[in-house]
Amino acid sequence: MTTHAPTPAAPHHTNLPDRVTSPGAAWLTSASSYPRSTLATWEARPTAPAVLPCGTAFDVVNVPVVFGRRMLDALWAEGPGSGPVAVQHGRMLLFSAPGTAQRLPALLEWEPRAADVPPLLCHGTSDAVTVPALVPGAAKGPRWVVAPDVRHPWLPGPEVLFWACVRASRLSIFPPADQGANVYDVSRRR
Repeated sequence: MTTHAPTPAAPHHTNLPDRVTSPGAAWLTSASSYPRSTLATWEARPTAPAVLPCGTAFDVVNVPVVFGRRMLDALWAEGPGSGPVAVQHGRMLLFSAPGTAQRLPALLEWEPRAADVPPLLCHGTSDAVTVPALVPGAAKGPRWVVAPDVRHPWLPGPEVLFWACVRASRLSIFPPADQGANVYDVSRRR
């Protein structure tokens, strides 16, 4: 009888952890003014979300979930991957390098190729975000798509997220219109 070694999973974001590891929790709570007490409180209630400040350990780029999924696909297919990612209330939260919240909107504003990027909410210094629980809890509420699993995760900066936005805006769920087609207004027909 021969045994086969397990095939390693393909490097795609759907295979990444959905629960925060101890080093990942330490990184998240390092954003707090009181990281040890924040971590202790969170570990006492691991199925509860937490509110953490942005601007020191991370910034967050908040996008519509469908557009965020396209960005993730672009980051993983054509780039270095993503940092931690969460979803809540129909929005995707992409954790990014500090300073991204200030720089990314300026990059998008000056680039004509970014005309189709939906409005982004960028959370940086003096902002706070609700992050999902350490472990998956209730089906509703915020949840991790890519949970933090190391003490110093790689976080995309403004340039990386800029190009992910541009690539994602080029993707459409609708086929391009046939420019030579005859189009008739049927709204006035009886």
